Amino acid sequence: MNSGYILKIIYCIVAVIMAIYYYRREKKLYLLLIGAITGSAALFIVNKYGNLIGITIPLNLFNITGSIVLGAPFVLLLVVMNFL
Repeated sequence: MNSGYILKIIYCIVAVIMAIYYYRREKKLYLLLIGAITGSAALFIVNKYGNLIGITIPLNLFNITGSIVLGAPFVLLLVVMNFL
């Protein structure tokens, strides 16, 4: 199997899980937008100012999609994984 194919399957699974999560919430669209905005903002801030503390997180398709779909906890996980 191609690694790109596996990555697309993982994206779809995570997107379905997050869609179910937001569907069950009371304020669906509002929370989805807030999560996407905070995740994107956190990723761009860490990308821009992370060099000051020794963190390098590139802006690629995986990181951008993960931060939009999963929000700021995904970016925090990237930062923790960078230190390991």
